[in-house]
Amino acid sequence: MVILACYGIHRYQLVWLYYHNKKNASKDPPHHFPEDQLPFVTIQLPIFNEQFVIDRLIEACCRLDYPRDHFEIQVLDDSTDETTTVARQIVERYAAGFPGMPPQPIHYLHRSNRRGYKAGALEEGLRTAKGEFVAIFDADFVPPPQWVMQVIHHFAEPEIGMVQTRWTHLNRNYSFLTQVEAILLDGHFVLEHGGRSRAGVFFNFNGTAGMWRRKVIADAGGWQHDTLTEDTDLSYRAQLKGWKFKYLQDVECPAELPIEMTAFKTQQARWAKGLIQTSKKILPRVFASNAPFRTKLEAWYHLTANISYPLMIVLSTLLMPVMIIRSWGGWLQMLLIDFPLFFASTMSISSFYLVSQKELYPKTWHKTFLYLPFLMSLGVGLTITNTKAVLEALLGHQSAFARTPKYSVRKKGEKSQAKVYRKRLGIVPWIEMAIGCYFTFTVWYAVTTENFFTVPFLLLFVLGYWYTGLLSLLQGRFERFSVGNQEMHEKPYPVGI
Repeated sequence: MVILACYGIHRYQLVWLYYHNKKNASKDPPHHFPEDQLPFVTIQLPIFNEQFVIDRLIEACCRLDYPRDHFEIQVLDDSTDETTTVARQIVERYAAGFPGMPPQPIHYLHRSNRRGYKAGALEEGLRTAKGEFVAIFDADFVPPPQWVMQVIHHFAEPEIGMVQTRWTHLNRNYSFLTQVEAILLDGHFVLEHGGRSRAGVFFNFNGTAGMWRRKVIADAGGWQHDTLTEDTDLSYRAQLKGWKFKYLQDVECPAELPIEMTAFKTQQARWAKGLIQTSKKILPRVFASNAPFRTKLEAWYHLTANISYPLMIVLSTLLMPVMIIRSWGGWLQMLLIDFPLFFASTMSISSFYLVSQKELYPKTWHKTFLYLPFLMSLGVGLTITNTKAVLEALLGHQSAFARTPKYSVRKKGEKSQAKVYRKRLGIVPWIEMAIGCYFTFTVWYAVTTENFFTVPFLLLFVLGYWYTGLLSLLQGRFERFSVGNQEMHEKPYPVGI
């Protein structure tokens, strides 16, 4: 609890950094490229088995507002399914042009192997890229037309190496799960990126919806694939070389949130494992560098934060015996020990996300209170899969880059095509259900021993483990009863149009 409380207190520190350094927020670029001297920009689209969203992505990128003689799009396809046919035909269509769309400078590159996964695909694309600057969009993103022009002028400052923009959410209102996911991501982008960038310490490129100065990638050692978070790895290597990063909170790039629990778990586990891998690789370099102490401390908190998941497992295991042993404790002990630790470790989470929603939605942020118990419970429910990921990283166990499935759904009631890419998590959901039962018994014990202060805390564990376990077990089980039971095409459109 003490270690978890330290990470909790760090959340308060991020809020303080965000407001204390508000004057340093990146807004309009101080300089602009002359209109007739705009640099060449390459848009890289790394995809893998994305047949349901690739048309949406390519259309959005072909509508980006930028001179076509200083612009190109690379579709970097590692797919092993019919996405290859879909993507190739879409690229050919946009390259040739059609009514309402002149021919576009778009190229299709397919690899027959996935060496290096996403990092390998990006590195391969750079070999033929013409751009002095490189923007990257994952398959679930839909960049708005003005995005490149909003970003490119920040590179008129020669020391800027990367510019990251804020993710927004195409399908935020699709389900209760996507609402909670949106709040989680908003907290990351507003307070983590906002606080770190304003304070002038290291922060990371998020793998998409950002732009790099190409020579920075080479200067930092290029894309490397020895971690699952190649974006964070490259970000730290570049900043250790002295390059400056910018975060543009007011420049938005919408994306699709995972609509199923197992997809969300897969995404979170990949990020958790990748950050621990990156911490093992990068932190020794950070500590040996000439960076200020506050930068080194923030890098430590950032890259090791997921160690809290194994600690949560330990906490979960010990709660019941600790309650029995400490049944003699009184109110004084609770006020001196339990309440401060609870305030530092648990309350910091709720205040962190409340502040982020207040910044983004000043008129409706109070609705976030309704989601807070589920938000904290979801964090608890992720402990099993994320602990496994963290331990694998600590032990040096390598694994493949597990993509997050995307289905091009936005509205409630819209039928997804999830079954094509759906994966189940084996025994993990059953373990989560069993741990939920254990905490139900713990709640009963707390009530019978009149330890009422701990009941709300324990209920978060019950809700968290049962929520994640049940959604993982039941996903797709009732699809035949869903809206209209519509027939879906295998592809998102008739091939060949």
